[in-house]
Amino acid sequence: MLKVCEIFTSIQGESSFAGIPCTFIRLTGCNLRCTYCDTKYAYNDGKEMSVKQILTEVERYGFNLVEITGGEPLLQAGVYQLISNIIDNNHTVLIETNGSVSIKEVDKRAIIILDIKTPGSAMSEKMDFSNFELLKNNDEVKFVLTDRLDYEWAKEVIVSNNLQKKSHLLMSPAYGILPPERLVEWMLKDKLDARLNLQIHKYIFGVEKRRV
Repeated sequence: MLKVCEIFTSIQGESSFAGIPCTFIRLTGCNLRCTYCDTKYAYNDGKEMSVKQILTEVERYGFNLVEITGGEPLLQAGVYQLISNIIDNNHTVLIETNGSVSIKEVDKRAIIILDIKTPGSAMSEKMDFSNFELLKNNDEVKFVLTDRLDYEWAKEVIVSNNLQKKSHLLMSPAYGILPPERLVEWMLKDKLDARLNLQIHKYIFGVEKRRV
């Protein structure tokens, strides 16, 4: 059994899959408390569901792309079977994980979106950088940035871990905190080989609406 906060469909708001219709499975529980967290309701809210029940919901929605997120989805032991079963049903599966939990046991067919927490989140000390050695070429590493210090910290992590050659890089301005145009200026000046990652669902639906 898994504790599920919500299952819904929307467009994918982030990553290199942004704009594609997607089914989201948001699992309950998180081991971090980021300063800018926008899903605090996922800390505890949810209901118990079996893998079979979740699979039925996914098939009912009928979209190829599926994201398993949280909270922190890898905290629940049953998630690994869920991931494999969804992939076995011919879905593309994204796993958004917060960088503090090992991705070693995740089905290698899944695409990892490793959300590395910067100092502005107050959770950077919780990161497990050994995950970088487990990344595949089609995985993605995301940095949510609140200011210039976060940006410089992220650049150092990228260079020191040779991330440019390991996976896709996403630089995301924290919504309502760091203006996107400022981040663009920094990236252009530094010729940073990374993707600007905007949370486009927030620009479309606003910040208060859930299940988007």
